[in-house]
Amino acid sequence: MNKISHLILFVLFLAIAPFTACAEDTLEDEKFLDIQQIETASGIKIWLVEDHSLPIISVDFAFRNAGAKQDPTDKQGLSILASNTMDEGAGQYNSEAFQQLLADHSISLRFASGRDDFSGSLKTLSRKKDIAFELLELALTTPRFDAEPLERMRASNLARIQRSRAKPEWMAARLMNDIAYGNHPYAQNSGGTLTTLQNITADDLNTFVKDRLALDNLVIAVVGDITPEDLSQTLENVFGKLPKTAALKDIPDLTLKNTNTTTLYAHDIPQTIIRITQAGIDRDDPDFYTASIMNYILGGSGFGSRLMEEIREKRGLTYGIYSGLSQANHIDTLNVSTSTKNETTREMLDLIKAEWQKMKNQPVTEAELADAKSYLIGSMPLSLSSTDNISSLLLGLQLDGLPIDYLDQRADKINAVTQSDISRVAAALLTPDQMITILVGTPENITPTNIVETLPNVD
Repeated sequence: MNKISHLILFVLFLAIAPFTACAEDTLEDEKFLDIQQIETASGIKIWLVEDHSLPIISVDFAFRNAGAKQDPTDKQGLSILASNTMDEGAGQYNSEAFQQLLADHSISLRFASGRDDFSGSLKTLSRKKDIAFELLELALTTPRFDAEPLERMRASNLARIQRSRAKPEWMAARLMNDIAYGNHPYAQNSGGTLTTLQNITADDLNTFVKDRLALDNLVIAVVGDITPEDLSQTLENVFGKLPKTAALKDIPDLTLKNTNTTTLYAHDIPQTIIRITQAGIDRDDPDFYTASIMNYILGGSGFGSRLMEEIREKRGLTYGIYSGLSQANHIDTLNVSTSTKNETTREMLDLIKAEWQKMKNQPVTEAELADAKSYLIGSMPLSLSSTDNISSLLLGLQLDGLPIDYLDQRADKINAVTQSDISRVAAALLTPDQMITILVGTPENITPTNIVETLPNVD
């Protein structure tokens, strides 16, 4: 049985039957995924899950630390504009011809800019792999950045910003970045501003490609219908011409700014949008699994979480409230997002802090712990429903610096967490007196620490 088909059967097994001692014995020696690490002639390392049951190849790749945090202050949005235009013509093909080749051969090629990393993905039928990989090589090494597509994508981004300015959730996120990150590059607008997008030229985009996309910050994951030998030679041809070393700025780590403050951006809407951030936990911390389970119980599970039960189900103060752990290269956070009527904002904020204290002071129940473990373990295989989902996961594991057998260890690490572990981590991690709170609306009975009249890094 091929590897992906075996995974699909494993997923179906998880969906229709609980784990039993017999099932655990049967699956005991099975790998979650059979991941191979291969290396090209020039030393490019690739994680591969080989599968020939479907004629599909999915490739995900990233360039570490090449994302929006590298953008100059006066050219915010450079990374996202590069991601928009690198597939709009390359080599001998102008934008129309390049896009037509992708469409004619059913090839999906995309680039994306994150705050930390710059990434891309390719999905193709295996019989079309030669033209697919040729187009990827051209996009990476000889993008054209012609005037027409550049101006079209610039206009699209400017329109996006104008639309976003009417969205209270976007306002809250924009303000949180500024208040929480101060003068760190994370505070910049990764999508660009109305002014800085106008500053970006084709020369800037060519410099972006030359300086940021290199072999020493390249990470690759592949899933599908290709052998290790064929893949090694193919990706050597695609990526081997890139510079050996990226020319990147050193970005410092940061600690959250303006803790224990409430910042208000007054906006005439019926509800107040609430965003809360406090310090989180690093992915490499031995207590990360414990913190993940704690967060799931606190607010990460949606319906059934403590926050949702106390604030929506019992009191009807919101349609939804969620908490989540976030890891970036230079800061880790624990975040809350919700909204409520302007007149109940004070009550909402008090209840969130009360749930923080409850989690710190009262152990989670056996049922809460068991449900969290069951979900976190069972949801992983259920999420791997396609080759591109799997290749995306493999890329993420590498970017997080996790070992190639991480998926085989994950369930055991989650199952090892105890109630006392959660109490210990909650007592150390949850800091209601250090929350950064952002409010967008006209909340009642609130005395903000700061009132902001103009959103930063927008115009």
